[in-house]
Amino acid sequence: MNAINRRRFMQLAGGTAAMSALSAPIARAAAIPANRRTGSIQDIEHIVVLMQENRSFDHYFGTLRGVRGFGDPRPVTQPSGKPVWNQSDGSREVLPFRPEKDDLGMQFIQGTPHGWNDGHRAWNNGNYDKWLPNKGTTTMAHLTRDDIPFHFALADAFTICDAYHCSLMGPTDPNRYYMWTGYTGNDGKGGGPVISNAELGYGWTTYPERLEQAGVSWKIYQDIGDGLDGPGSWGWTNDAFIGNYGDNALLYFNQYRTAAPGNPLYDKARTGTNSKAGEGFFDILRADVKANRLPQVSWIVAPEAFTEHPNWPVNWGAWYTAQVLDALTANPDVWSKTALLITYDENDGFFDHVVPPFAAATPQQGASTVATTGEFYAGQGGAIAGQYGLGQRVPMLVVSPWSTGGWVCSETFDHTSIVRFIEKRFGVQEPNISPWRRAVCGDLTNAFDFGHTEHKVPKLPSTSTYVPADHDRHPDFVPVPPAVGALPKQERGLRPARALPYDLAADAHAGADGRLRLDFDNRGQAGATFLVTSTTHAAGPWTYTVEPRRTLSGTWDVSADPNGLYDFSVHGPNGFMRQAKGKAGVLVADVTARHNGDHQLVEVTLVNESTRTIDLTVTDAYGHRNGNGNDNSQGDNNNQGGNRDSYRLRPGARATHTARLNKSNGWYDLTVACWQDDTFTRRLAGHVENGRPSTSDPATITV
Repeated sequence: MNAINRRRFMQLAGGTAAMSALSAPIARAAAIPANRRTGSIQDIEHIVVLMQENRSFDHYFGTLRGVRGFGDPRPVTQPSGKPVWNQSDGSREVLPFRPEKDDLGMQFIQGTPHGWNDGHRAWNNGNYDKWLPNKGTTTMAHLTRDDIPFHFALADAFTICDAYHCSLMGPTDPNRYYMWTGYTGNDGKGGGPVISNAELGYGWTTYPERLEQAGVSWKIYQDIGDGLDGPGSWGWTNDAFIGNYGDNALLYFNQYRTAAPGNPLYDKARTGTNSKAGEGFFDILRADVKANRLPQVSWIVAPEAFTEHPNWPVNWGAWYTAQVLDALTANPDVWSKTALLITYDENDGFFDHVVPPFAAATPQQGASTVATTGEFYAGQGGAIAGQYGLGQRVPMLVVSPWSTGGWVCSETFDHTSIVRFIEKRFGVQEPNISPWRRAVCGDLTNAFDFGHTEHKVPKLPSTSTYVPADHDRHPDFVPVPPAVGALPKQERGLRPARALPYDLAADAHAGADGRLRLDFDNRGQAGATFLVTSTTHAAGPWTYTVEPRRTLSGTWDVSADPNGLYDFSVHGPNGFMRQAKGKAGVLVADVTARHNGDHQLVEVTLVNESTRTIDLTVTDAYGHRNGNGNDNSQGDNNNQGGNRDSYRLRPGARATHTARLNKSNGWYDLTVACWQDDTFTRRLAGHVENGRPSTSDPATITV
């Protein structure tokens, strides 16, 4: 470290006492400013991916402040009418719970089923209500900051993505194929499609091959051990502290299996490090960093015991991640140009409450403005038919000099987003990624700030106590749910939030003929999937994918309900939600909403469609007032104070309710009700983007 960097480090750390409290590699990382030659993604010269094993987002971070976790104010409702948290096996309900066990981060927590069939049955065509019958009660177990302090500290120091999904509702290998090839052989070529950990040998083109052809340097860093040279490595019996646990999925492709020394597919995909835990795991990686030999793209594959796979302690993985950071920060010049992406291949069977976006399989299930080819598996050999994905949310931590400051990025991503981030930086395209995924999932660039990054010392705890005391796998710890469940509380506090590319609308229009129409409008810069659910109509859920500057509509006959009622909800990215309730065939009011990012407000238009004068109230959960006062020339606005405004509208009259959102940093949650018809409700919630950073949703604060 040169004299300037050393002085900067001392200033940031606040002296020797503060330095001693920090993890040394992170302190180094904080002291090293980002390389800002262009103020763009071109300043990144090295992309490193560490993909760990089998944890869901809620399982790790449901209680973290400032993310869409257990404090989500707008969870999806199951067909039963209960929120998605209340999972039932038919005889009892289990809510998310923290297992009663000391030192939980060092326990060998029981794994859960996580195959294609049980995953799709838990998802239940989007109804999302069969987790317990297919996963067991351990699915609802979660951890907290006290259990995994290093993971939480990483999130507080850098950037966490709370809408990052695994790519497929199924096990490890297919998800890693998405990360390394953009799909899982969905078109049937090269031995695909692959929906299990079959490891039979495949032949489609991988992304490292495309990088090699384009002259972009790459390498896999892993540990030497059994399983490098052929099939069966998932079940290898060698010491779990060496080897790659079968997670180097490139080695299941025939072109890598048959490659000989001297071939890049052999030399670069089989890079090994030392074989003893704690004795130089990362000698080759550290040597490459120090010598300025770190490739432009690298993947790191951990040994079994350090993958964070259930049946192994989470905090052993924390220790391993700390060693990765120690190696990458060994050369300040290299770290100043490096982005480290830490994620998880799939969720195991651990519950996550956000229903993942998925493409409509039939016209009866919804529609899409973009082609959905390759997103539906027909089923064969005992495997049921269903959508490939997206899968459940998994953690993604963006660790780099351009992502410090404890941010959250809530754009929808999946494993193909990693490929697209590399595409964006190095210009090497991956044709295997489907058009639907390119429309729905971002390329991770919005998780970075290439213009200005705060330089604060991340206070990451030491991981020295996480070094394994022995090399044994201990008996499973089986969590027992409490007799009486309660939804966990989320930490208090907001989190700075990255600007997102969304500007969405979903308007409900009830007809006198007993039909309900939903109009989906995408005025943003990224595609979005809308999930439509109903507690009164059992044929759903439905899914609508809309590209930027496109619209779609769906229509339902709502007259068939025995009580003549309808209740439909729409969920979209970043907490977007609309709800329409009423009585079939009864016209009350037409309610539409539009975002105004320039002035950070939402404008709600109210039109009396009935033949009588009606009184509408607009209740604001965030406490905003109507910014226009009495702005309806054909009706009367009776301001009541507080968070409620009233409008008396004659037949055919209209009013505009304008909520200025400065107080809530762009967040809104409005409910429109009618005094003359207590069945009528329109709820409109979400976030208005203006191209600038914001904060997390204030309504997620539950403690």
